[in-house]
Amino acid sequence: MFPFLRKKEFFNPEEKQRIVEAVQQAEQRTSGEIRVFVESRCRYVDAIDRAAEIFLGLSMQKTDQRNAVLVYVAMKDRQLAVFGDEGIHRKVGDTYWQEKVKEMIHNFNKDNYAEGIRQCVLDIGEALYTYFPYDGQTDKNELPDDIVFGR
Repeated sequence: MFPFLRKKEFFNPEEKQRIVEAVQQAEQRTSGEIRVFVESRCRYVDAIDRAAEIFLGLSMQKTDQRNAVLVYVAMKDRQLAVFGDEGIHRKVGDTYWQEKVKEMIHNFNKDNYAEGIRQCVLDIGEALYTYFPYDGQTDKNELPDDIVFGR
């Protein structure tokens, strides 16, 4: 009835499912947490500033080991960032995040948006596993696994 109120669908149901499954798979072997946030436009010139704002808005800094990671994509503005909390950032550093962004851009340039995000999530899961392996005694899923869609 009101098409302007409908949210833009960036992915088909199968693509969404593959991204969510990648988050779940990545988190199986680590205490770390991964979230994916996708929106049309980036309100800031620098996508990392927007990612930091979203990270805090989603309370991702509240994980026990400060090892949450946000994959941020603004589809229409073609901007993206990967933002890791202080625990994981101390382990991998700026170069690692920049490399993940380059890899996503490579996939995006082939119009493989969902696959680019999925592969980035799986790669981040490996880094989280290396530094924050799963502990069956203490680990819990601290953040939802679903994709968050902005405007």
